[in-house]
Amino acid sequence: MFEKFRTFEYTLAGRPLVIETGKMCGLANGSCLVRYGDTAVLCNATASAKPREGIDFLPLSVDFEEKQYSVGRIPGGYFRREGKPSEKAILTSRVIDRPVRPLFPKDLRNDVALTLTVMSVDNDCSPEISAMIGASVALSISDIPWNGPIGGVFVGLVDGQVVINPTAAQRENSTLELTVAGSAEKVVMIEAGAKEVSDEDMYNAIMIAHEEIKKLVAFINGIVAEIGKPKFDYPSGDFDHEMFDKVFDFCEKDVMVALDTDDKNVRDERMLPIRDAIVEKFSEEYPDIADRMEELVYKIQKKIVRRWLINDKKRVDGRRMDEIRPLDAQIDLLPRVHGSSMFTRGQTQVLTVCTLGPLDDAQELEGIDEEVSKRYMHHYNMPGYSTGEAKAIRSPGRREIGHGALAERSLVPVLPSKDEFPYAIRCVSEVLSSNGSTSQASVCGSTLALMAAGVPIKAPVAGISCGLITEDDGSWTTMIDIQGLEDFYGDMDFKVAGTHKGITSIQMDLKIDGLTPAIIKAALETTHKGRDYIIDEIILKAIDKPRDEVSKYAPKMISMKIDPEKIGDVIGQKGKVIQKIQAETCSEITIEEDGSVFIAAVNPEGGLAAKAAIEAIVFEPEVGAIYNGTVTRIIPIGAFVEFAPGKEGLVHISKLAHTRVEKVEDVCAVGDAMSVKFLGVDEKGRMNLSHKDCLPRPEGLPEQPVERPRRSFGRKREDKQ
Repeated sequence: MFEKFRTFEYTLAGRPLVIETGKMCGLANGSCLVRYGDTAVLCNATASAKPREGIDFLPLSVDFEEKQYSVGRIPGGYFRREGKPSEKAILTSRVIDRPVRPLFPKDLRNDVALTLTVMSVDNDCSPEISAMIGASVALSISDIPWNGPIGGVFVGLVDGQVVINPTAAQRENSTLELTVAGSAEKVVMIEAGAKEVSDEDMYNAIMIAHEEIKKLVAFINGIVAEIGKPKFDYPSGDFDHEMFDKVFDFCEKDVMVALDTDDKNVRDERMLPIRDAIVEKFSEEYPDIADRMEELVYKIQKKIVRRWLINDKKRVDGRRMDEIRPLDAQIDLLPRVHGSSMFTRGQTQVLTVCTLGPLDDAQELEGIDEEVSKRYMHHYNMPGYSTGEAKAIRSPGRREIGHGALAERSLVPVLPSKDEFPYAIRCVSEVLSSNGSTSQASVCGSTLALMAAGVPIKAPVAGISCGLITEDDGSWTTMIDIQGLEDFYGDMDFKVAGTHKGITSIQMDLKIDGLTPAIIKAALETTHKGRDYIIDEIILKAIDKPRDEVSKYAPKMISMKIDPEKIGDVIGQKGKVIQKIQAETCSEITIEEDGSVFIAAVNPEGGLAAKAAIEAIVFEPEVGAIYNGTVTRIIPIGAFVEFAPGKEGLVHISKLAHTRVEKVEDVCAVGDAMSVKFLGVDEKGRMNLSHKDCLPRPEGLPEQPVERPRRSFGRKREDKQ
């Protein structure tokens, strides 16, 4: 049955990597099961038999599927099955899409789907890297046209040493989370989060990763040589070059005039009559030209913009290649929020709002890794009006999720610890206007909003992008702060965020087959200068340091530590004690397993009152000490007094007064205030109290009351006998 079953073995970072083919998924164009340690990912590549009509792009979809059974869990929720992809799964899909997409033929219009299903997880062997390798193998051995293979590795920096595919324990101590993909010749994709890693260390880590990737690519090429299929032929999706040449000659000068402005609205307005003129001139010769107008205009503009950049070193808006657009930063735009800012770079404008909340507001995660929650959340929204489009608001797409995660990753390294600043933090970046690099504007705006909100970040973070134009002879030119046209028509969007000290994140998008080491080094140097300028000249001039206090509208946080064995006393039966404290003090209380307590209250007095209540509960009463309490209930032999929240003891009837008490009700009633002396805990764990020891002794009363003789009913019975 499995006569085509083959296995191919390789050692990656000291652990076995096994590629299995021919046993599963026989109807897919290309399929393999990747085993890395105990991690197993099923990777399938499929393509439609015919191209999709009426499109001018490659319809590629990449889906990284997290199955809860892979980590021995049953999904939560009512249906108990996997629902929409987690944020981590979406981000992984994007990380795999970026190195794979540029290597498809530019004129391929067949639908292509990569489905990468995680079936078993070994935390020491990344399922994300396994999926990237599997995607490369599945495409390479399939009949789908693709100019791979690529390889991918994860890189850590542990004690100053570069580690390829670090284990879970090593990742805990790593200052770098770097994913690199590449071909045998070039680096195709870089994605990084870092704790202020220097440009030099980052560059070295990328180069070491690429050396490992070269060996991995050779291994995959060996598999292709043995079982690879011939690539299928397809009808080219490119349009008539003769038509393009005629149209370009007709409108070249007009388009050059239209593009020569730094205002996107002006440029779009100038292009409208040119579009109409093209249709009027060529509709008879090319009846479908109106349907191809978007692709046609794109290619005309691309040819002109690239020619300017390559031949004249001229940018659309007239800037030098190393010049950043005009910048502006403002804070405190919104009066009631906890922190707000607006960052503007040219026609890109982002408003960021920071909200502080109790730690219970941290996001709970349900994925296949070991991360179960996060206290810092960054969300990014890009509505239609930001690009001048009339479109309804939809739920966040992969791009919005990806940009929010990139900004989040950029800022996490400078956030204070939970102990230093016991808040859950959420930043929301609203893109008001988009003309290039909104994700990095979100980073800058979020730094400002965090500082305005009083979050004591360790250092300000700025983000900037670097573009690239390559020529046929291999020469190239980089440019800083690319705007929309330069992103669309250029070859690279190399986004780097960081502090003065070092890099906190990188994300690289390519439209070509990869980068050389020289381009990578130049991009790192260019973006470092750019972010230094933004921090010094814009961010620190808007607000020079985080505010000393949070907004009056933000909850005030108080943290304390209690004995973990006392947690139950603070919570009380069915949560009654903690709920009572929260209701009476208008506060929110979070208690962690280690005894850490975090109290949030908009009114500082309420937070202090809640803290005092908890301290009263967890303290150990001292024998002989006097406390003020309240009578909670009465029984024939005494009164129960709550002398601290959740702590109740019995004042025996004999301890209510210095004189004989016939009925407890003669001395007190429920609700009365009563001072009591703590006498200790008896053998049954009951707390014994005394009220009379808190009262002055009446004059003439003997020190020890005379004990009344007890009647002996047994003796009387003996006398009668």
